[in-house]
Amino acid sequence: MNNRILVVDDEQEIADLIEVYLKNENYTIFKFYSAKDALACIESTELDLAILDIMLPDTSGFTICKKIREKYNYPIIMLTAKMEESDKITGLTLGADDYITKPFRPLEVVARVKAQLRRYKKYNIFQKEPAPETVIIHSGLVMNIKNHECFLNDKALILTPTEFSILRILLEQQGSVVSAEELFHMIWEDEYYCKSNNTITVHIRHLREKMNDTAENPKYIRTVWGVGYKIEK
Repeated sequence: MNNRILVVDDEQEIADLIEVYLKNENYTIFKFYSAKDALACIESTELDLAILDIMLPDTSGFTICKKIREKYNYPIIMLTAKMEESDKITGLTLGADDYITKPFRPLEVVARVKAQLRRYKKYNIFQKEPAPETVIIHSGLVMNIKNHECFLNDKALILTPTEFSILRILLEQQGSVVSAEELFHMIWEDEYYCKSNNTITVHIRHLREKMNDTAENPKYIRTVWGVGYKIEK
């Protein structure tokens, strides 16, 4: 079955362009120019990925993102015409997995979609198949990889798939420093990483907030400045 992708953008030329390029990759596209129609599709259609423009006439892409995350964990890529850091952070906070700033190259969108779908399929495999080490325990932190559950001091940590993947990598490589670039490639297998890409930084920040951890006095995730992140053994 072809992957089913939701595309929402009120700029018809952009939505149509994305549709053409993704259809060339044999994806099934559900394209909408308004949030109302997109929300109806989300409720009635099994989807594998969503591409959401932030600025829509009837509501924002942030609202759609939040609505999706109430029920589903498939990847979400946000489209933004702004370079403002706040837009990117807001999207990631609400559960988006990646963002693309307009104007963009259509082939970059295709590459990002493929990378997110690979990560999502890998995540689903983790859920269906026992991992070599099913449970990781560290300083009150318990991660059950098979069940995709995480607890801190017996309280459930509600993590997005991306946050779970980052924490899992750091736990599996306890004592070793993992760079942001390494994390990026291990999770998304994406060739479009660059030094200015702060996606990993934002996700690390959210993980720390959920774990009541801090960069200044870390108990779990420590920043090794200029190198990367690590969890001590």
